[in-house]
Amino acid sequence: MEQVDEHFIAAVKELDGLGSRQPRRELPGSLSAEQALGLFESQSGSRHLDLAARWLRTRGQGYYTIGSSGHEGNAALAAALRPTDPALLHYRSGGFFVERARQVPGSDPLRDVLLGIVAAVDEPIAGGRHKVFGRRDLAVIPQTSTIASHLPRALGIAFSIDRARKLGLECAWPRDAVTVCSFGDASANHSTAAGAINAAIQVAFRGLPMPLLLVCEDNGIGISVPTPSGWVAHAYGGRPGLEYFAADGSDLADAVETSRRAADWVRRHRRPAFLHLRTVRLMGHAGSDVETAYRPPEEIAADLRRDPLLGTARLLVDSGVLSAREVLDRYEAVRARVLSLAEEVCDLRPLRSAAEVIAPLAPATPDEVARIAVAAAPPERRAQVFGATLPEHEPALTLAQSLNRALLDVLALHRGAMVFGEDVAGKGGVYGVTRGLMRRAGSARVFDTLLDEQTVLGLGLGAGISGLLPIPEIQYLAYLHNAEDQLRGEAATLQFFSNGQYRNPMVVRIAGYGYQKGFGGHFHNDDSVAVLRDVPGLVIASPGRPDDAAAMLRSCAAAAAVDGAVCAFLEPIALYHTRDLHEEGDQGWTAPYPAPERWPDLHVPIGRARTHGDGGDLTLVSWANGLYMSLRVAARLEAEGIRCRVVDLRWLAPLPMEDLLREAEATGRVLVVDETRRSGGVAEGVLAGLVDAGFAGRMARVTSADSFIPLGDAALHVLVSEADIEGAARRLVPSAR
Repeated sequence: MEQVDEHFIAAVKELDGLGSRQPRRELPGSLSAEQALGLFESQSGSRHLDLAARWLRTRGQGYYTIGSSGHEGNAALAAALRPTDPALLHYRSGGFFVERARQVPGSDPLRDVLLGIVAAVDEPIAGGRHKVFGRRDLAVIPQTSTIASHLPRALGIAFSIDRARKLGLECAWPRDAVTVCSFGDASANHSTAAGAINAAIQVAFRGLPMPLLLVCEDNGIGISVPTPSGWVAHAYGGRPGLEYFAADGSDLADAVETSRRAADWVRRHRRPAFLHLRTVRLMGHAGSDVETAYRPPEEIAADLRRDPLLGTARLLVDSGVLSAREVLDRYEAVRARVLSLAEEVCDLRPLRSAAEVIAPLAPATPDEVARIAVAAAPPERRAQVFGATLPEHEPALTLAQSLNRALLDVLALHRGAMVFGEDVAGKGGVYGVTRGLMRRAGSARVFDTLLDEQTVLGLGLGAGISGLLPIPEIQYLAYLHNAEDQLRGEAATLQFFSNGQYRNPMVVRIAGYGYQKGFGGHFHNDDSVAVLRDVPGLVIASPGRPDDAAAMLRSCAAAAAVDGAVCAFLEPIALYHTRDLHEEGDQGWTAPYPAPERWPDLHVPIGRARTHGDGGDLTLVSWANGLYMSLRVAARLEAEGIRCRVVDLRWLAPLPMEDLLREAEATGRVLVVDETRRSGGVAEGVLAGLVDAGFAGRMARVTSADSFIPLGDAALHVLVSEADIEGAARRLVPSAR
């Protein structure tokens, strides 16, 4: 820290011996003296924030020391853009943040960043939950990414600017906005970045607008691992469909001129561009990083000589805008202000309770959600969408058919709703769930994506934050694991790290679970939901019956629209086209689609279970395929005199514990039928919840094995079966022995 500060001061002193100003000369390019002075102020502010963060850490009052020193050239990028252009920033884009704030009256970026460093509740975006670059009035969307996981969201935002206009809807961003996304050279190698950049190029290749400016801040090293010299230019400099610009971040005039050209090109052409901003990294990766352990002294010294702040100082002195003394006076004035603010924020209140910390995670307004969930589009709109036959006039529907009609109702009601994913449009989904939707709702609202789950979810992330209601489909649950961080690290965290100021409304439909006949293998039969159940604030719906599915889908869409909820909607593939329950032809797994006037009575609130039967001997608890098997077993046990009630969880998060406890106490015996794995399965949460609530009755569980699901009939050896359920039930109920 001291080395960087002292080197800058000493080098500036040598520029003109601290004498009077040089004769005034024109600055290079289109850079004006006024703009150069403003950018130097922003760069100095970013530098002194880094110095203050290290100082606060030595006092035990600061909690974040990853800085932007050496990257201050990114302030030029902010100057080249508009403060209404949505920005998703790399954690070293401090110069950008300070410069953008300078363009918008009423914000104080120095204080904002310091509040984040000390984790003060007054910090204006995250409210003390993290140090992030973000402010809603600056169109800076907070990111905590370190590995480019924000690039798919940036892609989605860029896509949604034009798509919202095409749908005749208000967008969160101006019609000619450019989406800017910055990241490091190490992150440029990550599969998330590669996938998002590829997707942006492909979207543009198809002739669709993609106003995305990708900015690689290349300092040549990722923590301790060097990026091969010339690699970024080699990887992205000649990419067809990706306009490439390169600038030296240590040369303010070059950075400003090139950033302007890049931003103007994207704004004019509505196509993606890649700005390669060469930078240096000063002060190591973070405060705990001792870079002398892995970098030779001459390499560190070379970076000090390329200090962008020194480059700007030299430009100002050589052009006669300031003398060296005036440069240092301005530099020290910024130091004094930052240190004064640091002293001021040190004692401000942090978050003081768990309730305060988690407040923005899952806002819930159930009455308003219910109002929207039971609302239907006007009759003329429904008639336009459904055609001659409304779904309530059809014969009883299967689960797949019920979901199909519910999706059409959601599309009819919510003008910003979009259904998209792999094979959802012309094909209508692998299992026909989205069949006919594109023809009835239009290709702007129902469309296919490329085969990349990170892009599918990223498109949803960007659409949601832009004012649309995305309903992406993940073709199989096993495929979600390719992209689960888009839910865990991006979607679910946004309200948390923006204190509810930004939202990511989204309903992700996922086909999953086992028991498919004639179509096997673990990639098409996956029962792992543990990765979803521990994501704070994520709503997980999992209907089994067609008469629940439509209402639950409407509830999720309403929660997304009203509360910004992120919902995972898990659909059991094996039950999509099932018609019979107990015997062939009984049609026990079909149900009529209710007319809108009945929806208020059939509303399914999030986190409420459904009970089938009123037996007093045993409570069976399950969902999806387990519900189907449990109802069949309950009928057989009834014939033997064992009377059961079957509780359909319907929601895996939040679990319906109030309903569960009531139904458990009604019999004093609980058997959880869990089609997921024994380790990390849903039953663990159910049983723990009952114990926590004080349930003192007998409890047991039957689960699938801790195994991947094999091909063919071998799957039956590891999936929970009706025989397993029946045997466990008899062991629990004494009269069965």
